[in-house]
Amino acid sequence: MRKALKQYAQVSPYLSVGLALTLAFVLYPMVKGMYISFFHYNVIKPETSEAAGFANYKHVFTDPLILTALRNSLLMAAVTVPGQWIAGVILALIIQAKTVRLKVLWRLIYYIPVISSWIVVSYLFRFLFADGHEGLINYALVDVLRLIGEPIGWLQNTWTANLVVWLVSIWKGAGWVMVLYLAALQSIPKSLYEAAEIDGAKPASLFHRITLPLVRPLTLYVIINLINGAIQAFIQVYAITQGGPMDSTQLLNTYLYKQAFQYFDFGYASAISVCLGVLIFALTYSQQRSIGRERIEY
Repeated sequence: MRKALKQYAQVSPYLSVGLALTLAFVLYPMVKGMYISFFHYNVIKPETSEAAGFANYKHVFTDPLILTALRNSLLMAAVTVPGQWIAGVILALIIQAKTVRLKVLWRLIYYIPVISSWIVVSYLFRFLFADGHEGLINYALVDVLRLIGEPIGWLQNTWTANLVVWLVSIWKGAGWVMVLYLAALQSIPKSLYEAAEIDGAKPASLFHRITLPLVRPLTLYVIINLINGAIQAFIQVYAITQGGPMDSTQLLNTYLYKQAFQYFDFGYASAISVCLGVLIFALTYSQQRSIGRERIEY
C-alpha cells in the first residue's frame, strides 16, 4: 500500500499537468460552446448577448445549407475512407513484396504527403486543377495529350470541385494507412503463407484467407479514424474552394467557420458545432461497439 501511494505521488505532478491542460483546452471550450449556442452571442460585448433558447438549434434543422454541408461531409467519408484504405493497403502489399527493393525509400516517398502541411498540399492541388490553361491538369489534357478541346472548370462545378477535395484527401491519407499496415503485415508469421502456398493457395486467396482476418482489429481502428477525420475535414475545402461555387462544397466545419468568423453569428456556429459533436460521438460509439463485438467473437 505504501509503495503504491509512493508511486502515485511520483506521477501525480505529471497527471495534474495533463488534467489542467484538458480542463483548459478541452472541457472548458466544450462547455462554453454549448453555453454560447443558447444565445445570440455578441463576442465584443458578451454581457449584451440575448438569450435565444433553442432558436439556434431550430435554425440548424431548417437551414438548407446545413443539408448541403451534411451531404458533402457524408460524401467525403463515403469516398475518401474506402479510397484511403484501398490505396494504403495496396501500397503496403507492394512494398512488402519480396521482389521490391529499396523498401525504406518507397516508404519515405509515400509517407511524405502525410507529414506535409495541409495548407501546402491544398494549394498545390488548387494550382494543379486551376481553371483555364493555367492549371497543370488542364494543360496536360488540352495541350499535351489533346484528349479534350476546352479546359475544364474544375473548381466552378460542384461535383468536380468535390472531386478535387476528395483526391487531395485520399492522396494525403493513404501513406498513413500504408505505414500501419506495413507494421501489421510484418507481424504475421511467414510460416502461415508458406504452408498455404504449399497447399496451392494463390495470392488473392492468401490475402482474403490469411491477411485480412489477422489484421481485422487494425482495420477497424483505421476505419474509425478515417471516418472521424473525414467528418471533421476543414482545411482542404477552405483552401481549395472556400465552400464555392455558391456554397455547394461546404462541409459542416467550413460552414460553421463561415457563420462564426464571416457573419460573426457565434451562437448559431456553436449550435452547429454541438450537433457536429453529437454526430461524431454517435459514429464513434457505434463503431466502438462493433469493435467490442468483434473481440467477443474472437
